[in-house]
Amino acid sequence: MVEKKIVDTKISKSIAELVNKQDHRILVLWATDCAEHVLPYFEENHPKDNRPRKAIEAGRAWVQGEITISEARSAAFASHAAARDINHAAACASARAAGHAAATVHVVSHAVHAATYAAKAVAYAAETFDAKANTSKERNWQFQHLLELGGNQK
Repeated sequence: MVEKKIVDTKISKSIAELVNKQDHRILVLWATDCAEHVLPYFEENHPKDNRPRKAIEAGRAWVQGEITISEARSAAFASHAAARDINHAAACASARAAGHAAATVHVVSHAVHAATYAAKAVAYAAETFDAKANTSKERNWQFQHLLELGGNQK
């Protein structure tokens, strides 16, 4: 698998600063939303593999008090296994985003990784000349969405 090198955007620093001001549950929801935003890149290529979708669902289920941290971690590991099983950069990044989203339940710093992999999925799916613009658009959406979900809580 040949991956394009992505150039991240200036807003990534603002995202990281805003993440540090959020409640754990808000970050899990944000990470799952970021992952779901790019899930079609995985599901279009691997429609019978539901491990990334199950990871996203696990993160949301934990927020609702429906599953344990251990169950969310298992879903995260399964999504990362799905990423290892494929040879398509955008689909792989999408599965990684879902895995990190579920892992945010256990370790909050995974939220940033979920968003970064979502941005990578968008970049990998784009034509080379569109990769930077698509990454920028995705990162802006992520920042705005986090503001909508939690704003500046702390």
